[in-house]
Amino acid sequence: MTPASARSPTRVHLRHFSKSLPMSLLRAREAVMRHFRPSLRRHGLTEQQWRVLRALATVPDIEVAGLARATFLLGPSLSRILQDLEGRGLIRRAASPGDLRRGVISITAAGAALIETVTPSSEAIYRAITQRFGAEKLAALQALLRELEEAVADLDTALPDDEPQAALPHAGKAVR
Repeated sequence: MTPASARSPTRVHLRHFSKSLPMSLLRAREAVMRHFRPSLRRHGLTEQQWRVLRALATVPDIEVAGLARATFLLGPSLSRILQDLEGRGLIRRAASPGDLRRGVISITAAGAALIETVTPSSEAIYRAITQRFGAEKLAALQALLRELEEAVADLDTALPDDEPQAALPHAGKAVR
């Protein structure tokens, strides 16, 4: 009998790169964002800064952790973005009234005015995309993406009990 460690692992056939869901989503995102970036640059904004301003425009104020979740930004990146936006007078930071250790962020009048300035260009891009892709297809796509997000939110991605840990390149090692 051959020891388990001497057996060759079962080869799993990885789907083609072009069929990778994360890559398909990234390709679609890039196809869309390449139309928005020039407008944002003309207004002195990065995509991430715009994302933060847009999120802040929807609430009176929000804790930093909530803003990070809403914008899908990591803490260190968000911290740098907030510092820049605050320096430009586009946002305001304050201590949370309930817990002085927590920061609360809000958009300023200047930040709201910048959104109003960028909005016509942004909406023109949306109209062009909608005209090219179709309003019904765009609405269906957004609905499907929300459905996908909900469907995978609590997906258990743990390995099946019968899958050998040794098959993973980082098994038993600290992943850095």
